[in-house]
Amino acid sequence: MAVNAPAAAANPRRRAQRRRRAIAIAFVLPALLLLGALVVYPVLFSIGRSLFDATGDRFVGGENYAEIFRDPATLKAIRNSTIWVVVAPVLLTGLGLVLAVLTEKVRWATAFKLLLFLPMAVSFLAAGIIFRLAYEQDPDRGVLNAMVVSVHDSFTGNSAYPTARAREDQGLAEEPGGSYGTTGTVTPGESISLGFVGVAPDAVPPEATPAQGATRTQAAADEVRGVVYLDFTPGGGGKPGTVDPKENGLPGMTVEALRDGKVAATATTGPDGSFNLKGLAGGSYTVRLPADNFAAPYEGVSWLGPALVTPAIIGAYLWIWTGFAMVLIGAGLAALPREALEAARMDGANEWQIFRKITVPLLAPVLTVVFVTLVINVMKVFDLVYIIAPGPVQEEANVLATQMWLVSFGGGNNQGLGSALSVLLLLLVVPAMIFNVRRFRGSRK
Repeated sequence: MAVNAPAAAANPRRRAQRRRRAIAIAFVLPALLLLGALVVYPVLFSIGRSLFDATGDRFVGGENYAEIFRDPATLKAIRNSTIWVVVAPVLLTGLGLVLAVLTEKVRWATAFKLLLFLPMAVSFLAAGIIFRLAYEQDPDRGVLNAMVVSVHDSFTGNSAYPTARAREDQGLAEEPGGSYGTTGTVTPGESISLGFVGVAPDAVPPEATPAQGATRTQAAADEVRGVVYLDFTPGGGGKPGTVDPKENGLPGMTVEALRDGKVAATATTGPDGSFNLKGLAGGSYTVRLPADNFAAPYEGVSWLGPALVTPAIIGAYLWIWTGFAMVLIGAGLAALPREALEAARMDGANEWQIFRKITVPLLAPVLTVVFVTLVINVMKVFDLVYIIAPGPVQEEANVLATQMWLVSFGGGNNQGLGSALSVLLLLLVVPAMIFNVRRFRGSRK
């Protein structure tokens, strides 16, 4: 009996351990099944599918992986993904660090952090729609171009007659560069009429008055007089090339007298379209209306053009994720030993020296985790690129995730190549994930 007593006591313990193990497996099993169904199986299926052609019937081995580096569209996606990885995490980490330090100096720090963190509550789909509208080329719709155009127009005047054109066979011809000049010459003491069409009656400046009165003034011996007018009679009637009573002048136009290709005199038309080119010596001149009179209005920046579409989308990404970086870095900043900062101030260090030589080195582990987390997130960006980039420049903005979708389901119908792209994306993300996991484990020791 004494020999079997320890064995008898051990049996209940083994049964209790087995029971606890069974309970633990029962709780973990649903998560493992979901992990297998949603992660492991898709990864293994994608690896296998990447070895077959577009139809999935013929084994092609590594041909799809070789095609990745032959396809110009895919190479653009790799280039854009590289730009994202290099630019976005660096900017976000830097902005987050600066804002986290500055919010410590602000009285309403909590409200400020909340305001910056709010975009995280907006889905990428909604953010993409918001920025697609903000980046619209039309200043009447795109808020960014509305601001750019307002600033531009504050310093540079706009032409009031971008649609004006000279009436044919009336002595005016368009010159290279968009200006208009007389086909013949004039001499001092003469008067001329320069008729234009293509200006809507409601686009004529409100100060404009009938042009016929300007034709009654005789030019002096050293000047050329004339009138620039809208050669169109509202309601019909009138004679082309003749200033009729109901036809208005075009005020604010610049007129030049040229001799031997050089400007001899300049004038600006009045409310009735009249101008007076004074101080002219004897001889022949041509009259020119410079291209500035007909310049199209400034339309702003083509944010979603081929050159700026990727930086524009990165800007939208910064708007969303800056609050995330700031909050995480701010948490690390709050844990810093204040004694080190106070000791540096007592030793005479200024705030910039404290920031550069104490705050940043002590925050290095937090900054590294934030940076690597953002790198992982940037590699998977899809929504913003797909929604913001217009169709004509979609290829210029594509990253690996959008290219993978387009190749597989967006018209390419080549799931073999799409699977190869997904495997490539996985291989690029895994090292960053492993690095982050190791940093988390190291921080717990």
